[in-house]
Amino acid sequence: MSSPQQRPAAADRPAVRLPASAEAFLNDSAHVAAFTTLRPDGTPHVAPVRFTWDARSGLARVMTVASARKARNLLAAPGGRVALCQVDGFAWVTLEGSATVVSDPARVALGAQLYARRYWSAPPDPPGRVVIEIAVDRVLTLNT
Repeated sequence: MSSPQQRPAAADRPAVRLPASAEAFLNDSAHVAAFTTLRPDGTPHVAPVRFTWDARSGLARVMTVASARKARNLLAAPGGRVALCQVDGFAWVTLEGSATVVSDPARVALGAQLYARRYWSAPPDPPGRVVIEIAVDRVLTLNT
């Protein structure tokens, strides 16, 4: 399920710098976010998701299953652009980047570990579980 395209190693990508207040907003609250992918016909698909942000690697991660619409959209267009927007009242942070559906057991396990740390419980573990890794290259914020 991993894309045949290899994403550059974190050290090879330009570092995404978030203001400290945006980092705190993403890491200090257990909110859900709106996750936008594009269907094969180009129309947006928006789904509420739980996610993690890893500033060191520049990756946001979403746990899901390969059969979910969001994963199928990305499998149809590997490396497709996505947006992940966490909102709390009039404050928000949007993370944008290219996304890849990953089935590698070690990376799925890491995604689950980070999820459990943020949300204080393990994510569901259904058959076909994958992690969507988003290589964040653009950050938009308001009131954080």
